[in-house]
This record gives sequence, structure tokens and C-alpha cells, in this order.
Amino acid sequence: MQSSVSSTVMKSQFEVELRGNILPYWMDKTRDHQNGGFYGALTNLNQIHKEVERSAVLTSRILWTFSTAARLYEDEAYLSTARWAMQALTQKFWDPKHEGIFWSVDATGKPVNDRKHVYAQSFAIYGLSAYYQATHDQEALQLAKRLFELIDQHTYDPQFGGNIECRARNWSNLEDMRLSSIDLNSSKSMNTMLHLLEACTALTGIWQDAKLAQRLEDMISLFTNTIIDSKSGHQRLFFDNQWLSLSQNISYGHDIETSWLLLEAAEESGKPELVNSAKANAVHMAQVVYEQSLQPDSSILYEAGPDGHKVTDRHWWAHAEAVVGFHNAYEISKKDHFLQASANVWSYIQTHFVDHANGDWFKLLNKAGEPYLDHYKVSPWECPYHHARMCFEMIRRLKD
Repeated sequence: MQSSVSSTVMKSQFEVELRGNILPYWMDKTRDHQNGGFYGALTNLNQIHKEVERSAVLTSRILWTFSTAARLYEDEAYLSTARWAMQALTQKFWDPKHEGIFWSVDATGKPVNDRKHVYAQSFAIYGLSAYYQATHDQEALQLAKRLFELIDQHTYDPQFGGNIECRARNWSNLEDMRLSSIDLNSSKSMNTMLHLLEACTALTGIWQDAKLAQRLEDMISLFTNTIIDSKSGHQRLFFDNQWLSLSQNISYGHDIETSWLLLEAAEESGKPELVNSAKANAVHMAQVVYEQSLQPDSSILYEAGPDGHKVTDRHWWAHAEAVVGFHNAYEISKKDHFLQASANVWSYIQTHFVDHANGDWFKLLNKAGEPYLDHYKVSPWECPYHHARMCFEMIRRLKD
């Protein structure tokens, strides 16, 4: 996409991608009509892998995606999928004994991994908040509020701030708190705090509560003063209890994602001083990603190690976040290179990530822009949330 393409044409392209590709794919291909919920994994040829466990994160992200679509378009098909996801989340993932959301279950709803990771609880809040906005279902609101209370009761750190990563099923201490096998086993992390921030932003929009408002402000300050390195413009990724950084890795994808989510949170807080600092951070972080991650072909590098080695595989979600993050930086700064970068990354996505033959997107490419065909299209981590949200955001921003 070049700068000569009008915002009206771009908006239309995002609408077509959202309603003509992404949403139909997830409605038609991923629902398990025999067992309820959604299949654990699908290949790029849409072959179902029933043996893969079902993820609360995936289910919550589908709930968020289709609740948002139902609210914006008042389409019964979207609402039906949102209801399907709501039923799966509440009937298969909710722990009736200790409350909270299981990490994963099998097709019948039996827990496979029963730990209470804050990351999963946060996405449940995010999805439930969107479902309440679409339906005004009081159960969704009450569950979202209860999950916030559980997180705050069992994981909030009153001494050093922020939240402990993970607890056992009964909310007791857990030795292994890793989000995934490739992550450090740390007490606190940027990634979990980012999505708790996102969840609390959404919940604040539907529930006025003094403690929630204070936690939101505290998290915004935590990102501004501790997680984001003001000099480098990168985020520190893993921490001990006292917020001592445990890793020197760089995540360009999370940097550009945080750049706009932090501003969204600050605007929801209603505090002008937080908004102003978030705007400054958004532009700084986007500029660093522009300089260090954006490639000549308009693809985005995902991660770099402490030795400067950059991971060359292209991840779908980082590109979706870059389209929004660069456009957000343009809206703040009015610097044209951000607008051009957003459009060019979108052009790269259309050429390389969109699967025109089998629907949705390829999720992982090599540095030449070729998909790894054996990488899942749908899995516990491969979901509709990043690229559907990109479309929602860009449609709104281009309209405004």
C-alpha cells in the first residue's frame, strides 16, 4: 500500500479483510459442533487436530473478537459465535471449586492444565467485558468483576507493585510460573502485565470501581517508570519480585503493541498527565521499532537477543500490531514516515500473510516472506485477536 491510496480505500480494504476473510474463517472452520467450544488446532490446510488441548486464551480471544464484531455490526452470526465462546468459557474453563479460569482443557472440558495464570484470567476479563458491551449480559459483567477480584486478592504485590505471574489451581504458590516453554520462569513479566493492563482498561469502561481505577493508574505508571526503558525505548521483559530485570532480550512486537495499548489505558484513566506521558512513549517506541525492526520489504522483525542477533522469522501478530502502532504514532506526531510505514506493513501483510487459498492468515513466515506450511494456523496461541483487532482499530481510526 502506497501513500497515494486514500484513507477511504484503506478503510474498505480492512473491512473486506475482516468481514470477508478473518471472521468467516473463525466462524466456519474452528467451532466444534460435537463437543462445544473450539478445536485445539488446525493446520494451514484446515486439517483438525482434535488431540491438541483447548486453550482459555484462545477461547477468550475468540469471545472478544466476535463480541466486538457483534457490537459494531449488529450481525446475528457474529453474536452467535460470541455466545458459543461465552458458553465454552463459562462451562468448560471456569473452576467450580476454587473459581478462576483453567489454562487448558480437553475436548470434554476436563482440565489438562489447571493452573491460574494471570495471563489467562486477564484475557477472560477482556473477552467478558466485550461480551457485556455487546449483550448487556449481567453474568458476563459479574464474572469479569469476580476475576478481577480474584487476581487482586491472590496475585497483587502490595510491597513492590504489580502482579505475580501465576498460581496453582487453589491460588497457592507455584514454582513453575512460565507463560510458555520458551519464556523465563520469573515472578513478573511485561507480557502478563500488558494484558492485565488491557483487561483492566476494558473493565474500567463498563464498571466504575475505585480499586480498579487505582490499579489501572498504578499499572500505567509501572510501564512508564519501570517496564519501559526510557533511554532505549524498549521494554524489559522478565523480572523478579522487586522488578529487577532478568533478561536483556528485545521484543519489537511487544514494543509496538504496548505503544498504543498504553495510550488507550491512559485515556481510559482520564488523567491528562498519564495521557501526555503515554503519547510521548508511543512516539518514541514506534520510532525505535521503525529504525531497528522495519525491514526494506516492510516486514517487521519480532525479537532480538542481548548480543544483537535478530530473529528473522516474521510473526503475524507483530505485523498486525505494527500497522496500528505506526498509525497511532502518526496520529500523535503527524510525522508522515509513520503513516507510510503503517500502510507499507499492511501491504506486506496482504501479499505474504493472507492465505487467499484456505482462509485467514499464515502465522509464521521465513525472512523471504514464505510461510512455514507445517506451522499451525489455529492453536492455543494462534488466534483471531491480533489481526481482527488491527482491522477494528484501523477502520475506526480511518473513519475518524
